[in-house]
Amino acid sequence: MKNEQISTILEQLNLLDTNQGLAWLADNLKDRVCFSTSFSQEDQVITHKIFSNQLAIEVFTLDTGRLFPETYTTWSNTVARYKTPIIAYYFENKALESFISNNGPNSFYLSPERRRQCCHIRKVEPLQRAIANKQVWITGLRKEHSIVRQNLPVALWDEDNQIIKYNPLLAWSNEQVESFIKVNAIPTNVLYERGFTSIGCAPCTRAVEPGEDIRSGRWWWEQNSSKECGLHKK
Repeated sequence: MKNEQISTILEQLNLLDTNQGLAWLADNLKDRVCFSTSFSQEDQVITHKIFSNQLAIEVFTLDTGRLFPETYTTWSNTVARYKTPIIAYYFENKALESFISNNGPNSFYLSPERRRQCCHIRKVEPLQRAIANKQVWITGLRKEHSIVRQNLPVALWDEDNQIIKYNPLLAWSNEQVESFIKVNAIPTNVLYERGFTSIGCAPCTRAVEPGEDIRSGRWWWEQNSSKECGLHKK
């Protein structure tokens, strides 16, 4: 994309509210915009807005092969509710086969470097294929997720992925998300009712204790590492 086009899109998205921003993208970019869902609560809100309004926005998910059974149930319930397909992207077989053959199935517990390798194979590389040839990537990032995300703009240029990243729920609170889900009877992952606040792969996610950070249940054995998998560097 040319710098002028990037600036125009960023300006529009940073001025519009959530509904207006999604509608503007659907009307103006069509097949050049996509949304990645992990079936989190915030992602379910965005999916509802896209599907219920029949917006021309591609919705996809990254199936790491180690998701919770409850996550797959949420996926199935979402497709059944909205009667709209969600595109699945998977890891490259040879890369994962080599990684596991050389390191074992649970080597991500051994070091942050090994864990990031696993995340790259299962998430980052499939994401890069999913967003190839797109101009805007919609995410469910929110400020309440972490300190790192407090100063994010609603829309920004992602230099690493060479794409505009749009975070329409960035300023939404937990209460706003939960209220919207309840009012609209949106399918959600039952793990939220069991103390989970951020849900990823089953071996890498646990429930959190009262008062703990939202993302403290992710890679909990890495006490001093960044709670990110490489999909979102900012």
